[in-house]
Amino acid sequence: MIKEIELVVSPDDIHDLQKIETKILFQEKLKPHSLCYFKIRKRSIDARSKHPVYRLKVVLYVDEQPVLEINSIKYPDVKNAKSVLIVGAGPAGLFAALRLIELGLKPIIIERGKDVKERRRDLAAINKVGKLNPESNYCFGEGGAGTYSDGKLYTRSDKRGDVNKMLQILVQHGATEDILIDARPHIGTNKLPQIITEIRETILNAGGEIHFGTKLMDLEIKNQQIKAAITNRGNFETKHLILATGHSAKDIYYLLRDKGVLLEAKPFALGVRIEHPQYIIDQAQYHCSARHQNLPPSYYSLVTQVKDRGVFSFCMCPGGIIAPCATDENEIVVNGWSPSKRNNPFANSGTVVQVSVNDVSKNPDEDPFALLEFQSKIERLAFNAGGGNLKAPAQRMVDFVNHKVSTDLPLNSYLPGLTSADLHQVLPSFISERIKDALPQFGKKIPSVYGNGGYFTNEAVLVGVESRTSSPVRIPRDKDSLQHPQIKGLFPCAEGAGYAGGIISAAIDGQACADAVLKTI
Repeated sequence: MIKEIELVVSPDDIHDLQKIETKILFQEKLKPHSLCYFKIRKRSIDARSKHPVYRLKVVLYVDEQPVLEINSIKYPDVKNAKSVLIVGAGPAGLFAALRLIELGLKPIIIERGKDVKERRRDLAAINKVGKLNPESNYCFGEGGAGTYSDGKLYTRSDKRGDVNKMLQILVQHGATEDILIDARPHIGTNKLPQIITEIRETILNAGGEIHFGTKLMDLEIKNQQIKAAITNRGNFETKHLILATGHSAKDIYYLLRDKGVLLEAKPFALGVRIEHPQYIIDQAQYHCSARHQNLPPSYYSLVTQVKDRGVFSFCMCPGGIIAPCATDENEIVVNGWSPSKRNNPFANSGTVVQVSVNDVSKNPDEDPFALLEFQSKIERLAFNAGGGNLKAPAQRMVDFVNHKVSTDLPLNSYLPGLTSADLHQVLPSFISERIKDALPQFGKKIPSVYGNGGYFTNEAVLVGVESRTSSPVRIPRDKDSLQHPQIKGLFPCAEGAGYAGGIISAAIDGQACADAVLKTI
């Protein structure tokens, strides 16, 4: 008999398989010899009471031997197969390439940035001296923004089969099997580069190609059909192009506009990244003075309505770091990431408000770039308020609510440095005023314990600006063929096209585009 049960386990026992087995035997009234095998399928933390516990979903094999699952995908040799061009080596592009190989097609990836090893030098220059390389940074390069942006793998997608396949592929390339069972799976920025390297090797060993430092400059389109991609390193002829350039490749939108390709404005969210000392969040969420060693740093998810518009936390990074994610000079963009152990002393999260095209344009139907240009304007204002060298404007939380410029700023994780500023002068008022009203409300949801001030405290710092939550432009596509409605062979893909958000959803969309390509061949 095979059955699935739910089991409650204390943090003390979560890593002791013998104790977990004993609990199973007791709960299910089984004799020891009858339990042939058990497997933890899902693991989550329940911190609603004063004593947090783990809740497990466990598959039991009772008087029956298990059949070991082999989920590794075998990739055929496609060196001489029909080729498909992919622009962008982020999660969408890489997973599209893996799926194309599965389908017997040869992927050719062009990527404007560098491989993961070479990217590290440019990231060091960003953090140490505020020097930005517009072609190699936190957004551009092998693995895309996902490589150095935390590695959170949970998604709102309800395509559970697809999600599980993406996780299995990551495990096949070196990720821990914990991501298969954790309710909020996470790899960590420190471990992602090696996994991305392994995926690259799989693509190359199967006969695919990857060209770094190769930037898309133009497209050859004849009779509404893709013919070639023109790059700084030559032309790539193709009738099938998966465009997976990510939400920060603004030049691609302008290129498409200049080619007469239909584009649409798309709502996005704008705000700040907020950082607390991690212990404040742990104490409030776990109801304890000190977090148990077998509990991970705690996270939160917050949302409220202010003046008929949502204000919500975004991309929460326990034990994390705030990163400078600009892609052009004279702009400030911040994001967050965590290492695999999430052992930094700070917790950060975006806190943002939705922006629609009606907020910024009098002719929304005629202005697909209205939100893109609005986004760029705010990022330039943040740069000026920071004072240069990628220093970011910042303000203590209570000071922000009281419209007071902070006389000093707390210790923080943002390596280029912070500049005390009035963030109400950086953000538009319809954003800043809503965030101002939301923060005390969030403070009631994560209240003060042990005298630490809780969420709403001047120990927290607001850092501007969190502006790359999603693309402010959509590249439309047919819902069935996934091709652009005007251009045959052009497959807009994932975040840059406005159809995904995050590593897993981008990976799913990349594989969906690969399937769509096969149908046209």
